[in-house]
Amino acid sequence: MYSFIKFFNILVKMCDSTGKKEITVLDSKRSNTINIGLTVLPPPRTIKAAILKMDNSIMNKEGIEKILTTMIPTEEEKSKILEAQMANPDIPLGTAEQFLLTLSSVFELEARLKLWLFKLDYENAEQEIAEPLMDLKKGITELQKNKTFRCILSGILAIGNFLNGAAIHAFSIEFLQRVPEIKDTVHKHSLLHHLCVLILEQFPDSSDLYSEIGPITRCSRVDWDELTTKLHKMEYDCKASWDHLRAIVKHDGSSTDLKGKMSLFLSDAAERIMILHIVHKRIVNRYNKMLLYLGFQVHDARDMKMNHFCKVISEFALEYRTTRDKVQQMLEKKANQRERKKTRGKMIVDTENFKGKDAAKDDALQAILKNGYTSADERGLPGQRSRRKLDARSMGSRASGLTTDSDMYDTGDDELLEACVRTATAPSSKPQKERRRSRSHRKSFWDSDF
Repeated sequence: MYSFIKFFNILVKMCDSTGKKEITVLDSKRSNTINIGLTVLPPPRTIKAAILKMDNSIMNKEGIEKILTTMIPTEEEKSKILEAQMANPDIPLGTAEQFLLTLSSVFELEARLKLWLFKLDYENAEQEIAEPLMDLKKGITELQKNKTFRCILSGILAIGNFLNGAAIHAFSIEFLQRVPEIKDTVHKHSLLHHLCVLILEQFPDSSDLYSEIGPITRCSRVDWDELTTKLHKMEYDCKASWDHLRAIVKHDGSSTDLKGKMSLFLSDAAERIMILHIVHKRIVNRYNKMLLYLGFQVHDARDMKMNHFCKVISEFALEYRTTRDKVQQMLEKKANQRERKKTRGKMIVDTENFKGKDAAKDDALQAILKNGYTSADERGLPGQRSRRKLDARSMGSRASGLTTDSDMYDTGDDELLEACVRTATAPSSKPQKERRRSRSHRKSFWDSDF
């Protein structure tokens, strides 16, 4: 009876119209999950070899995580697949069942995958921790040495003491968030606006601050609590990887080469993780010393989060740069207006400021256009018509009054201009038209007196 029930628990499925059968012992949801996962993995026959050799060229990090999360066979699934295969040796297994059976044949499958995943992910995890620490170190050094930041803090302190009539020696760093919001009652300019005017007048060589504190800006976007958690997780994963390597070597004595390579890698990783812990501790101490240098109390420095402090400095620097640019534009506009007022009401001849850059070129062009036209034929305008008749005497006097080409032009190469002059001065070749008299004014021969 028991064998009969077990036989009916094995589902025989028709795959296609040809009548081909396969054994399926998994439920439909589990089978679909595995089949979907196989679409993003390499062929199943190569997965086992890739896991045994830890070959990165066959399977990447995403594939390993996919197998670890949803495709690891359980002992129950393994036993069901083996029983079904023994009961029906002539019927092939389904795709999902065959894949799980292949994975179950690998000794210490989960340990191998976790060790392989730690090896692949170690460099990225180390970089995610080391880069923010380096940025924080650089940011602390640059902020302490930044002259513009000192000028800004001293300016805020001086303005506050002047307005309040007090003589305090420090203010809270949180006040930097309120500087852009405080405005005067006359012009409605913010306190940051007046601060920028003061800094530009007193320290004209100061910078915009924001471009000099790039590491602080990047540190403001880092979750430092999560970074500490990642560092502890790396240490835990490294210790667990040593246990995985021991289990693999214990059950698979042929993997001596793998043991040597992974032992060397894990030793180096453990040493680097210890160095990261030391660096993290020292940089945190340096950060606390910087807060004490800025005037924080010990308990306040202990409670001040790194990302909050960096965010306050970064946002203020951005507001300062924006307001500083506006103030510079305003000062330039006022300077231009003052220059214009100096020449207001004056004639162009009274000032040299109205002369353009091309004054010399204009003078040269006018000299070329004039070109010494001081001869007799400049008496009339070009195109002017004369109504008097041309006779030999007037032609002779006009011809005698004309200047030669060599006298009129400085350059003898301008043939076009010479031709124009000849055409204008040449006598008209048209015959003189005789005026027609009216018939009524004609005298008859017979009317004339003899």
